[in-house]
Amino acid sequence: MENNRLRRSTKKKNSSNFLIQGVILAAAGIIVRVIGMFYRIPLADILGDEGNGYYSSAFSIYSILLIVSSYSLPTAVSKMIATRLARKEYTNSFRVLRVSLIYGTVVGAIGAAVLWFGADIFANHFLKMPYTSYALKTLAPTIWIIAYLGVFRGYFQGIGTMLPTAISQILEQIVNAVISIYAASRLFQAGLHSNLVYGSSKYSFAFGAAGGTIGTGIGAVSALLFLLFIFLSYRPVMRRQRRRDMSRHRESYGEISSILVMTVLPIVLSSVAYNISTVIDNSIYGNVMASMGMEDSVIASNWGVYSGRYHLLFNIPVAIANSLSSALIPALSRAVAEKNRGQIISRVAMVIRFSMIIAIPSTVGLTVLAGPICNLLFRGRDNAALIEMIMYGSTAVAFFSLSTVTNAVLQGINRIQTPLKNAVISLGLHVVILLIMLYVFRMGIYSVVYSNILFALTMCLLNGASIRRFLKYRQEMKKTFILPTLAAGIMGGLAYGVYFLVHITLKHNALGVLTAIGAAAVVYGILLLKLGCVDETELLSLPGGRKLARIAVKFHLL
Repeated sequence: MENNRLRRSTKKKNSSNFLIQGVILAAAGIIVRVIGMFYRIPLADILGDEGNGYYSSAFSIYSILLIVSSYSLPTAVSKMIATRLARKEYTNSFRVLRVSLIYGTVVGAIGAAVLWFGADIFANHFLKMPYTSYALKTLAPTIWIIAYLGVFRGYFQGIGTMLPTAISQILEQIVNAVISIYAASRLFQAGLHSNLVYGSSKYSFAFGAAGGTIGTGIGAVSALLFLLFIFLSYRPVMRRQRRRDMSRHRESYGEISSILVMTVLPIVLSSVAYNISTVIDNSIYGNVMASMGMEDSVIASNWGVYSGRYHLLFNIPVAIANSLSSALIPALSRAVAEKNRGQIISRVAMVIRFSMIIAIPSTVGLTVLAGPICNLLFRGRDNAALIEMIMYGSTAVAFFSLSTVTNAVLQGINRIQTPLKNAVISLGLHVVILLIMLYVFRMGIYSVVYSNILFALTMCLLNGASIRRFLKYRQEMKKTFILPTLAAGIMGGLAYGVYFLVHITLKHNALGVLTAIGAAAVVYGILLLKLGCVDETELLSLPGGRKLARIAVKFHLL
């Protein structure tokens, strides 16, 4: 009986710790996205829609090269480290770190070189935006820095702590925000002088976009220095672990290199297929609209609204799913290494439920408050197109959140090639639908919005079928989807009503938005408890859950 109690206590502690680590990273992700949103507002004002189009297009190419070179490193390294630590192979885990740093050096250098020397080709022939080349070249060195950053973040995630990653992400974004705004402003002014010299109006936008990307590199350097400091402080612990390593199996550096490549490659390919849709959309939209006679500046402006403002808003709640996924992969890898099926199933169910409890009300909130939120964040600008994108495209939040989490589940259970296959199928359907919407229905930039929703939805369905097949897992529907949707629907109606009353009474948009969001959060939380979507045990597993549980009991919500 004593042993049973101990096992139950350990299981509860492990689940709670996994969720706490996920919440830490999710909180950091929200902070990072909020900082990003607020610094992108003045940055967008400096650059204008055309400059923002150059900036966003450069980032779409940079993102793909980053994925190919080093974006997968945190996932792969954390997975390999967690597996070896679960078997108490401390020496092998350290060798994984060494090999990963060498790998990061090689692929980071190659990625940086490709972006630097291929900038003009990407800008002129792929994006049809020649002035994007300045921002592309400015981003090139950052790929190399991010490779090292990814290795160290993956190491700390693999040992079970998300705090170094969380703090480094916040530090990186703060430095990025400050430097980007300053550099964009200074280089935009320099571009105005070049406009006069060369008789053009484009250099100010191009130089400003390049200035905005400088902060990305300097922010990455700041985060890397922070992680190096933490790593050096942690080295005595690593030495003690290696001294008490009793495992007999010693992996050679060649073995580890092969395993790393075989782990990275499917993750890279699936990530490319999953994320390349933005680059493909950019290229297809630019070329199709150009063939229909649309001017380059209008194409860049439309893409600037979509990528620079629409994506900015819906990516904030999706960041929570990304963070939960980062915490899930090493946790699942440890459970798989220990052959603990019960823990695997409980963690899969927990992370899917938690992501939906956040994503579904975020979707509803963005839909009903699209106008007030856009007018608050982007004051003084024509937000008509943006508001329509948010209203019609907000379901992307729920679908992208679920597809991100289910990707992580498959990677965590060593079915790394499955997300790649699913992403390729979804991407093919996405491109066909996008072309039909552009050529046949002539829906313009909204074609990109709708086809991306379809892409994410297809990923959700295919990933769900794969998880069900591999884990014999039956997804719980009532508490994961039905009750959160019901609660979110009531919350959405109340949020709009509160905003309307405050706005017509006080004529103050900002106060109306903030009051509506606050009321919506409180009502949604109450509904989750009253409808039985979250019980006391689950509430206690959250950070600060005991305090929340006491409040809920006091007000007869539990």
